[in-house]
Amino acid sequence: MKLCVTLALVFLTAMASPVRAQTSSPTAASGFKTGEPLGSVNEAGQFVPVTGNVKVYGSFRYAESCVYDPERDLIIVMNAGVAEELEPNDGYVSLLHPDGSVHTTKWIGATRDGLTLNHPRGSALHGGRLYTADIDVVRTFDLATGQPGRSFPIDGATYLNGIAVTADGTVFVSNTRPPECIYKITPAGEVSTFLAGKPLAMPNGLAIDREGNLVAVNVSDNAVLTFDPATAKLLRTEHAVEGGNDGLVIAEDGTKYVSSVRFGSVSKIPPGMPATLLAAGIPTPASMCYAPRHKQLVIPMNNNNAVAIIKLTE
Repeated sequence: MKLCVTLALVFLTAMASPVRAQTSSPTAASGFKTGEPLGSVNEAGQFVPVTGNVKVYGSFRYAESCVYDPERDLIIVMNAGVAEELEPNDGYVSLLHPDGSVHTTKWIGATRDGLTLNHPRGSALHGGRLYTADIDVVRTFDLATGQPGRSFPIDGATYLNGIAVTADGTVFVSNTRPPECIYKITPAGEVSTFLAGKPLAMPNGLAIDREGNLVAVNVSDNAVLTFDPATAKLLRTEHAVEGGNDGLVIAEDGTKYVSSVRFGSVSKIPPGMPATLLAAGIPTPASMCYAPRHKQLVIPMNNNNAVAIIKLTE
């Protein structure tokens, strides 16, 4: 397998005059609004989108997770912003092209009008909504407009992290710090504890497999755990190459990819096969996403303020 890993760092390439990146159009509006694709205001006072010969990479501040939007063919990246103790409610959401270049720096977070987003971590899409785990609240946003939707506070949560949504709209979200557990939110909004204690060990990334089961990875070991979403029964235990795991995605053929935020590796686990090392040496690879149209993994790199792209080509 040929493997290409691209670290998308902050730089600008252009063959035309420089264009200054800007996250919002010059037209003021009251209330909540999303940011505009990259562009700037020219000398005549007109907003000009960035020209096609310019590629901007980066645009992150503590990128935590991403999810692929197949309708727009864009990567949605959750950013924590500055530290919560320095400035609460500074989280934001970026949009990237599949090659890693920036589409919109702050799609959600261009203004704080009507927006609360403190430290978004895991993210998922379902039913035209973006879901994110935000410290002790699961928040939703309209996928078409970015407009904030329902919020689900979870009593007792301390560090909501990974998130996954089943076909019927049931939300599962992990709490990595004590209490180490996975919470469940029904489509009606009822919150309960789905599972607590072993075999969970600082649970992090979550995903739904082809059979509709819930799959979880731990930070404290290398276990990859598959649970029945109705009964919480442990159905299967697999193992990544290394522990310290954060991200988890499942491809169309059932292959699992697991990123180790502690040790910088990505494991590949085909159905019924042991794990092999797909990539290594990636600083702090967090909650990644999979873009099937492009056969690639996109991996936010936390405090490295970048994403890694792994092409899955034969």
